[in-house]
Amino acid sequence: MTASDFKFTTSGDGCMPLRGTRREWFSHGGHGLGLGRTAFTCTLFITACGGDAPVGPTPGSPTFDGNAAMEHVRTQVAFGPRVPGTPGHAAQLDWMLEHLGRQAPVVVADTFDYVTTNGDSLVLTNVMARFAPEQTRRLLVLAHWDTRPTADEAADSADWNTPIAGANDGASGTAVLLAMAEMLSDALPPLGVDLLFVDGEDYGPTVEDMLLGAKRYAETLSDDDRPIYGLLLDMVGDADPSFPVEGISAQAANVIVQKVWRSAERLGYRAYFPTAVGRDLTDDHVPLIQAGLPTANLIDFTYGPENAYWHSLEDRVEHVSAGTLGMVGAVVTELIFSGG
Repeated sequence: MTASDFKFTTSGDGCMPLRGTRREWFSHGGHGLGLGRTAFTCTLFITACGGDAPVGPTPGSPTFDGNAAMEHVRTQVAFGPRVPGTPGHAAQLDWMLEHLGRQAPVVVADTFDYVTTNGDSLVLTNVMARFAPEQTRRLLVLAHWDTRPTADEAADSADWNTPIAGANDGASGTAVLLAMAEMLSDALPPLGVDLLFVDGEDYGPTVEDMLLGAKRYAETLSDDDRPIYGLLLDMVGDADPSFPVEGISAQAANVIVQKVWRSAERLGYRAYFPTAVGRDLTDDHVPLIQAGLPTANLIDFTYGPENAYWHSLEDRVEHVSAGTLGMVGAVVTELIFSGG
């Protein structure tokens, strides 16, 4: 399924009206994050209903360590490509389980089998680390930990069958979650927090065989243990960051977008979180939205000149920044410790 199959409408809930009428419908050919129906000019009025936003983090909230997150990026890339069925994938899973087992009171590994449309048999594992597990009011933060098996967006066609390193697309969101686990092990959050590491997001080559871990989580989500909402972190390490509002999030999770972008503004990051609404991206938040769990996608989809580093061999550690990881981690920390 591609993003053009979705029929979301902006509800106007809360106080986030949308401005803009022009939409350009186009297809991305099914590769990677499916670019859906928009490149439309639209602005979210995030501060109009709340007056002047307070400056600085919520008193008593902990400090997120961007340098620790950067080290986690390096560790992941050192494993090699984390494509399901490869040694790097197995090594990363063992490392994550060991690391999270020392940080979180509850860690759950959900291993499942999947056969692709091309007949590839995959063994995939979603990992969830739960903090304040006794709390019934819970927030979900997720990222994918696998990497793309092909550099199918590389400029040189000779590179198309080579697996990517996935320093940003794969390692960055995972690194933020791992560093957040360390932080939450020392600072009790005011609500329950579930950190979900989903597998099989980027297998492909088309969207039919992508988002596999998110689809699995959505299928097994129960009403008895449902978070209030979700926040997806994807490609959050670019050394030249910009996080406009992703299009499906604006339509299907606009109240959550408002919460996240207000948190960024409180911390002084308005310049990096423009309120313009950009493309619709078929990403891990979509299966969750379809399952009734509103989820926003925090993503920088301008990775390198003309997005040239995405799904290419240029997705390397030197193009990822501890400063960007720290900024994203700080925004998520503010979201959590301001009460969700």
